[in-house]
Amino acid sequence: MAIPDRMDERLRALNLVEGQRKAQTLFAEATRRGLMAAGRSEYEVTDRIGDLARELWGTRVRWPGRIVRSGPHAVLPSGEEPSADRVIGAGDTVTAHFGPLLAGHGTDYTRTTVLGDDSARLRLREDLPAISAAGRAVFRSDARITGRQLYAELGALADKAGWSLGGRHAGHLAGEAPAANPMWARPDACIGPDNDQPLRRTTSDGWRAHWLLEIHLVDEHAGFAGSHKALLDLV
Repeated sequence: MAIPDRMDERLRALNLVEGQRKAQTLFAEATRRGLMAAGRSEYEVTDRIGDLARELWGTRVRWPGRIVRSGPHAVLPSGEEPSADRVIGAGDTVTAHFGPLLAGHGTDYTRTTVLGDDSARLRLREDLPAISAAGRAVFRSDARITGRQLYAELGALADKAGWSLGGRHAGHLAGEAPAANPMWARPDACIGPDNDQPLRRTTSDGWRAHWLLEIHLVDEHAGFAGSHKALLDLV
């Protein structure tokens, strides 16, 4: 196996960042057009966003599952697929998970929007990027931080803000989607409680490790949640 050189590494990093830039544009345009609207089903909105991606990027992208979750479906962590379609409600939180549309970039991107004016849900929407930014600051402050340590810090940040940190981990190595690659079952490939390796390292195939930070906040009493996912170390 050839060892990646500096140019390989730079091109890979640029590809990851470009994928995130495209996702940011897609989410902003989907929001501007009101695609994630009450009365539409999750699969319908998924198809509309796929059509928008074709309009923006010139290629049609289809995914057998959904990239949009709403209400109680948004409470489920990444990797757990709801059993049925659902019509989005007027007061729902709605998460849009663009990873399937970014397969060529090896990155992922999730954002949450809130329909209606419920103060708790609006606070969730604001806390997601705030906790993500705080977690990124923790990562930058410690060159030897492990997956376990960052996960613990994120849990403390979520708890301080009044939320539960959902899911089995808080991010993973940039690359293929976890469902498509069994390596994500390895603790050292995730930002989780069982990863005692430094996040800044070289992977087994010779690449510099780049990470996706995934914040999944849950209100366990009210039964709603939201997610925020983006590159950890390349922004």
